[in-house]
Amino acid sequence: MNEVLQRLSRTGIVPVIAIDDAEKAVPLARALTAGGLPAAEVTFRTAAGEEAIRRIARECPEVLVGAGTVLNLEQCDRALAAGARFIVSPGYNETLVNYCVEKGVPVLPGCANASDMTRAVNAGLKLVKFFPAEQSGGVSFLKALAPVFPLDFMPTGGVNTKNLMDYLSFDRVAACGGTWMVKKDLISGGQWDEITRISREAVKTMLGFELRHVGINCADEAEAERTARSFCALLGLEYRPGNSSIFAGTAVECMKTPFLGTRGHLAIGTNSVDRAVYHLELQGAAFDESTRKTDAKGAAKSIYLKDEIGGFAVHLVQK
Repeated sequence: MNEVLQRLSRTGIVPVIAIDDAEKAVPLARALTAGGLPAAEVTFRTAAGEEAIRRIARECPEVLVGAGTVLNLEQCDRALAAGARFIVSPGYNETLVNYCVEKGVPVLPGCANASDMTRAVNAGLKLVKFFPAEQSGGVSFLKALAPVFPLDFMPTGGVNTKNLMDYLSFDRVAACGGTWMVKKDLISGGQWDEITRISREAVKTMLGFELRHVGINCADEAEAERTARSFCALLGLEYRPGNSSIFAGTAVECMKTPFLGTRGHLAIGTNSVDRAVYHLELQGAAFDESTRKTDAKGAAKSIYLKDEIGGFAVHLVQK
């Protein structure tokens, strides 16, 4: 997949912005970035859209900015000249799609039915916008159609914190577009801290971090057995022996020989290891790529942070 599209997928949530005052574009982009969402689809529905893209592209290079509601080639050229990295249209415009493909520009046309998706496949696209998502049947409709088409999707329209994970938990959804963190009243009122807070909550919901188990480094198999049986007896947990460790229920893993971490390791479950890695790297975290494990499709199943925290290695695992 194209680098821009990969980055959209790693970000997971793409704010869809209709802005009336280009002066607010840069502080808005910075507020979104502070909340963990360094991406934006700025729509051409307003007169300020083109200039907003230009300012974000120039002053916030860390933000992946694209143009939305692009209806024709003239708007497309203006958007690209302003600095848009990708083009989004509300419907399938064959002329616009072919133009972008020829120029090597990532384009996400709106697809709401099998006919649209068929055209997208024949145009060689890998990712399209599913729009309007909720009004078109939501995730159940998407799941019914997706197996027929070799496409990934960015649902937009009616997506919010309540149904976000219904979409993102479907492995054919690369990202979701949303407006709930960039409502017009928040932008017009310059409520940047609130936009950052809402964005941060959206990222928290998307990643869904939770402690899955604690790993204890034991000296040998005998100590691992004693330790696991002690937890099982105390807490009524199931004794679950394995090749390299013994589990007490699902909460405690007793290593038969010392493993990563001075004291042991913490396994942190997440809805998406790949997205978690991306977002944690934005915060300065570093990962030990030699520990990455992937599934048959190449998606990460687990990986360790490079540095210990409190004497524990930290292990991200796919829920």
